[in-house]
Amino acid sequence: MLYPLLRSALFQLDPEEAHERTVRTLNTAIAVPGMASILKSIYRPATRGMSTTIAGLSFAHPVGLAAGFDKHGDVTHGMACLGFSHIEVGTVTPRPQAGNPKPRMFRLSAEQGLINRMGFNSDGMAVVAQRLVSRPQGLPIGINIGKNRDTALADATADYLAAYTTLAPHADYVALNISSPNTPGLRQLHETAALQELLGAIRAANAFLQKPIFLKISPDETTEQLEQVIATAIDYGISGIIATNTTVTRPGVTSASVDEAGGLSGAPLNTLSMATLRAVVALTQGRVPIISVGGISTAADVYARLKAGASAVQVYTAMIYTGPALVALLTWGLAALMRRDGVSDITHIIGTDR
Repeated sequence: MLYPLLRSALFQLDPEEAHERTVRTLNTAIAVPGMASILKSIYRPATRGMSTTIAGLSFAHPVGLAAGFDKHGDVTHGMACLGFSHIEVGTVTPRPQAGNPKPRMFRLSAEQGLINRMGFNSDGMAVVAQRLVSRPQGLPIGINIGKNRDTALADATADYLAAYTTLAPHADYVALNISSPNTPGLRQLHETAALQELLGAIRAANAFLQKPIFLKISPDETTEQLEQVIATAIDYGISGIIATNTTVTRPGVTSASVDEAGGLSGAPLNTLSMATLRAVVALTQGRVPIISVGGISTAADVYARLKAGASAVQVYTAMIYTGPALVALLTWGLAALMRRDGVSDITHIIGTDR
């Protein structure tokens, strides 16, 4: 109930500065003895009948934190207090890099969206790996990895391998980000030959650790491109698909920042992300699980994604507009929808609306 007042103050700040202050405040708060337990009690999610297993990992409920919020692995404990079933850290690059020049994040308040061109600003794999030595226990942590901006596309596989080797020991799963629109040329890794090289190398490197490997894809691919990506991913034994990243399109956006370069997230992405989810579900035919991301802000959105075939969802932009109670609101709302429909177990609805 207090968040609208706090949001008004935060929205007076540059979006990136507001984010950094939020992270610092949360980390300061949980350093106070007993505060983590208090926050977990306040933001307790619904879990009865909500648990699901994805690629061998147990999630207490289907709502996780998408990559992009905790880029550097420095707020995993704080986000764990807000009730997420899993947290995806990153995107993390092998070497530290500053990302694109500021300003590089823009609110679309009227549409509850966000445009960002962060450009993989990262503290680098070594720093993030060290932070995750003391990661939260009992909560699945994924690490989303990408290449450095100045690494030639022909050498991208070496960057992913380096990041995988350093970070995978600290992760429950690794997500390969080939879909950010803010690193020049990155989306060319969707092309079959490049993707085969990347997935083949990661599969060989993963033979010992056997970590689940997820592929995060773009919502802007053509039907033919999407077919090729999914076929290649399945051929190379990918553990699951994360659909989708941000979009370079601007569906329904009229805010002043509409012409800013970068990826669009939040509510305006809802329709496109759902369409991509349905396409991926049709192409995978149940062979791999799908985590749905993009435009999810209500319990009805979560319910619709699960019924369309997603095994779980991830959120980020909605938290900017709804606040720290988002996971509690989504999961308790989801529980109410399940009761309405006589559903006792979340797994019973996955894929029922294909």
